[in-house]
Amino acid sequence: MATVTATHTLFNSIYVSLKTLLHLTAAVQFTYAIYYDYKYVRFPENIEEHTHLIHHPFGGKFKYLTFLDAIIQALYYIVSLLNDFVGTNELVPKRAPAIRKFKDWLMATLAFPVALNVGVTFWTLYAIDRELVFPKVLDPVFPSWLNHILHTNIVVFIVLELFTSYRAYPKRSKGLAGLGIFMVSYLVWIHIIKHYSNVWVYPVLEVLQFPQRMVFFVAVIGFTLALYLLGEFLNNVVWAKEVKLSQRKAK
Repeated sequence: MATVTATHTLFNSIYVSLKTLLHLTAAVQFTYAIYYDYKYVRFPENIEEHTHLIHHPFGGKFKYLTFLDAIIQALYYIVSLLNDFVGTNELVPKRAPAIRKFKDWLMATLAFPVALNVGVTFWTLYAIDRELVFPKVLDPVFPSWLNHILHTNIVVFIVLELFTSYRAYPKRSKGLAGLGIFMVSYLVWIHIIKHYSNVWVYPVLEVLQFPQRMVFFVAVIGFTLALYLLGEFLNNVVWAKEVKLSQRKAK
């Protein structure tokens, strides 16, 4: 019995250490990517491709969902790292501290669905025609390693997080509302950018007619909300026992 207990304790210690290492690696990685992108990546102003502009300095890096998502991911993993030391990783704590509640909310509402949105949408459009989302003219100024951190690693790390850390999902209506507000706000933002710069943030929007563009926007929002539901479903499947225990305690 003592041997079994010692083995279990050792396993838990290794598990906690690996989870903390995951959070540290992700936090450093995404924070550095934000720093490098903001400080060193400089797109030539007023780039023209196929007779229309594909870049304008208005809005800076904050007009790209990729950059905003990197900020979300960095924030999430920094909060997770802090929670590892000053919060709690107890699966179903009796009274979760504020940092744990914020961590769970951020993962469910923004970090997971926005990361998958950015990764899946980017690589899908890239496979169809990369000029629609990441023209070759940007290759000399946007390194490949940075591209993969911002469009590939965001998905890899958030999926690893899903399977290694349980989180209590907020009430579905509140979670979807928070994500919906974020996505609608972003769509309003890119229209503001279009108004003042006369350039769409993404080249794909330039080739779409108005009705097609509206369908595209609705599809993007619908897809992102569906990713929220996917995250909730996977969480309920992977952490079924913890979800049931949490629901029992909430009654």
